[in-house]
Amino acid sequence: MKPSSIRNNSYFPYLLLLVQPIFMATNIIVARGGVEYVPPISLAFWRWLTVFLILAPFFLNEIFRKKKDFNKEFWKLFFLGSMGCGVCGAFPFIAGMSTTMANMGIIYTSSPIFIIILSVMFFKDKINLSRIIGLIICLAGVLTIISKGKIDLLLNFKFTTGDLWMVGAAIGWAVYSIYLLNWKSNFSLMGRFTLIAFFGAISLFPFYLLEEIYFFKTNFNDSFIFWVLFAAISPGIIAFTLYTKVQKYVGASLAGFTLYIFSIYSAIYGIILFDETLMNFHYYGAVLVFLGVYLARKIKT
Repeated sequence: MKPSSIRNNSYFPYLLLLVQPIFMATNIIVARGGVEYVPPISLAFWRWLTVFLILAPFFLNEIFRKKKDFNKEFWKLFFLGSMGCGVCGAFPFIAGMSTTMANMGIIYTSSPIFIIILSVMFFKDKINLSRIIGLIICLAGVLTIISKGKIDLLLNFKFTTGDLWMVGAAIGWAVYSIYLLNWKSNFSLMGRFTLIAFFGAISLFPFYLLEEIYFFKTNFNDSFIFWVLFAAISPGIIAFTLYTKVQKYVGASLAGFTLYIFSIYSAIYGIILFDETLMNFHYYGAVLVFLGVYLARKIKT
């Protein structure tokens, strides 16, 4: 079936919209469960190196054929790898050591807000009243989550460290997303992803060494193999590939709704796998974040 017929005559694109976050949200499972067996930066480093090693046999030929393009795009690819795989790869794993899956999922959903802010600041994107209101409401939602709905914690800046790491991850994903969109590449989509994974591993390597020497030692056992492969394949290769399909069939704007569904799956995984409990502030914060992102993403009138 041709893409156009799939887009116009089938529920398949919308099924993808529901299925893709199932794999995307497993990154939060890795962040909560994997870090019990593998140190966070080690897990991020070996994950992206594994992604590269899996994809390399299929795309190295393209990369070698486009050597001039590689040299031309070197620093852009390194930056994308550092942000998309370095910051967004390591920060959630560090966050998972001290916060819940529900918190991580909802906070990460705020990343479109940071995309809008960066677009306005660096790419002269226009902002209207709807977006301003959306930004304020979404910020209120994120603050509700990280302060656990307690105004005294907010006023005294007493936050869970993991929540702040997730805010950093959301900002990192925003930076990655907006530059990925604005920087054109001569590589195929998966060819560029292969290189981004490679540079992500390279950018993480010095921090991995520091973690090994001064903080945590990695045990290269069966648990290490399981979590690295799981992180590389499920929230890595599968989630990325399905997301490109979602964008292709329903467009970038509607594809953004995967983040809403992602946060729901994250909370469900937390309840089922880690016996987490949703509190009232989770519901209030989620409603504010979802409403804020919805208003901010509306087409300007």
